[in-house]
Amino acid sequence: MGKVLYIILQCTWGIFQTFLGFVIFLLHYKSKHYSYHGSIVTVWKSKTSVSLGLFVFVTSEPFFAKKFEGQISVAELSNRLLVHEYGHTVQSLILGPLYLFVIGIPSTLWGFLGGRKRRDEQIPYGAFFTEKWANSLGEQVTGEKSIENLVLE
Repeated sequence: MGKVLYIILQCTWGIFQTFLGFVIFLLHYKSKHYSYHGSIVTVWKSKTSVSLGLFVFVTSEPFFAKKFEGQISVAELSNRLLVHEYGHTVQSLILGPLYLFVIGIPSTLWGFLGGRKRRDEQIPYGAFFTEKWANSLGEQVTGEKSIENLVLE
């Protein structure tokens, strides 16, 4: 899919999440921004990452990086996280106005409420359907590796 079509679809079919992303983008206009496969990526100081339509917000310091020290570099982890988040933008293209309900809310709950269970039982972040699908889509579209089955805390 071409970048222009990607942007048009995110701004029409994915208008709700793109609008929310734009508001957050404006709040973080002084942060570092760049383009990634048509999306607008903002590197912010939050410990979490999120995708909202055309906009992707990635953490400047993945909180789980220390766990993988010596196995995977922080740069590699950050790129894998970006591929995962980009997968969520593809979900936005597929689901349009349903994205926030089918992906956004469940994904947020899994991220914030499932942390202890994932850590205690060593459950990969990608075990949840929204995240597994985002990993798969991100890898298919970019040709790069996502966070796959890493156990994130």
